[in-house]
Amino acid sequence: MLSLELINYVLKNLWHRKSRSFLTILSIFVGITTIFIFISFGWGLYDFTNSLTSSGSVDKLIIQAKGTGMPGLDTTFQLTDKDLKVVEKVNGVADASGAYFKVAEVQRDNKKIYTFLMAYDPQKPLFFEVSNLKISKGRMLEKNDNEKVVLGYNYQIPGKIFDRAYSLNENIEIKGQKLKIVGFLDAVGTPQDDSQVYITNNFLEKLYSDENNSYGWIIAKVDDVNSRARIIEEIEKALRKSRGLEKGKEDFYVQSFEDMIATYSSILNIVIGFIILIALISVLVSAINTANTMVTSVLERIKEIGIMKSIGATNSEVFRIFLFESSALGFIAGCFGVIIGYLFTSIAAGILKSVGYGFLAPHYSWSLFLGCIIFATLTGAISGAFPAYRASETNIVDALRYE
Repeated sequence: MLSLELINYVLKNLWHRKSRSFLTILSIFVGITTIFIFISFGWGLYDFTNSLTSSGSVDKLIIQAKGTGMPGLDTTFQLTDKDLKVVEKVNGVADASGAYFKVAEVQRDNKKIYTFLMAYDPQKPLFFEVSNLKISKGRMLEKNDNEKVVLGYNYQIPGKIFDRAYSLNENIEIKGQKLKIVGFLDAVGTPQDDSQVYITNNFLEKLYSDENNSYGWIIAKVDDVNSRARIIEEIEKALRKSRGLEKGKEDFYVQSFEDMIATYSSILNIVIGFIILIALISVLVSAINTANTMVTSVLERIKEIGIMKSIGATNSEVFRIFLFESSALGFIAGCFGVIIGYLFTSIAAGILKSVGYGFLAPHYSWSLFLGCIIFATLTGAISGAFPAYRASETNIVDALRYE
């Protein structure tokens, strides 16, 4: 351990060489700030992904046709009422329901927008159970709610979608028809989700009677969560038989909602990992710069080291002095890094929320702050370890004669 006198000596030395110390701190600070920003936002994305998995989604399976576009919009492969009936008959399936996805034209005054329209069976609201969507104002749709609609959160906010906000019991023009608004959903946090509209399956078939409609999803509820794997195999087998397909040549997918989220999380892991790798390269460059600074510091202070040793300083004390010096640079850089990182992410989160991307919210925890500071301190310590060892091994006689 260093005495208070030696700690004071180290801090005075850093201040005496403040320009060099500042540049060293700056190099580590940039890397730590970058890491803090990416980890906090990446962690926030994991929080958002995990929030999609609720108790209502654990016992749900998603059947989806293959295609290149959004489910239900690519008509190359389709899911029909016949497929829904096949799924309902599978042993272990407690209930099943189809959900339509369409692109709809919404108009108000002289402005038109195109957004996604979702249709579901109000008697079997499995779609809402899976999506964890809740009503904010008004009510959900009911069985005979023709020409009625539930809207995403942003329709009730002026300027978000249209200049004038909508309110309950007001009419909205969708696909050229006036539909009565009976409810608004809670905010999801994405412009697309918060601008969607929802109608019943029966009304969609009337509204889009001129098109070849197919389900985007068939959602199945299982009796026993522990039997999901078996039930997925049974559904695949029944659909292959119904559609005349060989095993391995399916034109559909069957998976649990949790598996879908796990797939997204795996992709997110790769993206976040790659970004953090880039940030770590920045820290590596900072570490090299710190090592260079400490080597220069040792060379400039050889005579000073000789004097310290001549009055009784041991090799271990000299080693600890220089190691503490490089660690202090890392610690200071880490503190400033998390402070600036926090300020930046807070401002960025506010901007993202104001433009409708509230799901991109950073995650803050004591482990993130403390972890970044410890990492920066270790970076400084490791970078200064060799120069500190070199300083500790300096010969007294050679040091005193050094010019």
